[in-house]
Amino acid sequence: MQNNIDEYFKSRLARAGYSKLEIHKTPLGTRVVIFAERPGMVIGRRGRSVKQLTNDLENIFNLENPQIEVNQIPVPELNAQVMVQRIASGLVRGIHFRRAGYSVLRRVMKAGARGVEITIKGKITSQRARTEKFREGFVAKCGEPALLYVDQATVHVPRKSGVLGVTVKIMLPDGVLPDEVKFIPRPEPEEGEIDEEEFEEIIESPIAELIEEESKKEESKKEESKKEESKKEESKKEESKEEESRQ
Repeated sequence: MQNNIDEYFKSRLARAGYSKLEIHKTPLGTRVVIFAERPGMVIGRRGRSVKQLTNDLENIFNLENPQIEVNQIPVPELNAQVMVQRIASGLVRGIHFRRAGYSVLRRVMKAGARGVEITIKGKITSQRARTEKFREGFVAKCGEPALLYVDQATVHVPRKSGVLGVTVKIMLPDGVLPDEVKFIPRPEPEEGEIDEEEFEEIIESPIAELIEEESKKEESKKEESKKEESKKEESKKEESKEEESRQ
């Protein structure tokens, strides 16, 4: 049901920059949220367009008490559906495919996208079908980044020579790649704790040198005491040997 309504809105609200819709079931009926680039064109003069869309949802798609809410897209240049509709409208009006592709590509990159890829397939300039691609930046092709951070949309453009397929892929600015590393700032030490720099200063201070000298003196005293004890034991052994020889 939602896919059918989505296709209906794509054909009906193409000039308004339609992007997507959300359907929510409520106790009072069905709430339909439409996201578009130009909400005024969706609403129409004195709400005529919205009333017509509400009647179509109720009569054609059998929705119970539909209530339409229209929201504006914050950054249309980062929405793949809006950009692919711009390329399609340009091709229908007779604009050259390279001019249409590069103009959209520059707009998307100026909006802050990490990358964009535009693909046009079909009989573009001759009777033989071919593929033209326009790329800039980086666009993830597979894995979790491609599922989470790549917005993709496809549209079919009817022309005299045949149908063209246009696909737009946009890598969003907040996309995070697995090989990117973020450095976490060092937390400030709490009261009573010693920072690494302070610890190094304490080690390099003259007090630390005095402590090292005292520890060295204590070690030397211990060694001397061990030597004296060993000498005393040797002297005792010699005395005991002399007594035994006398006996």
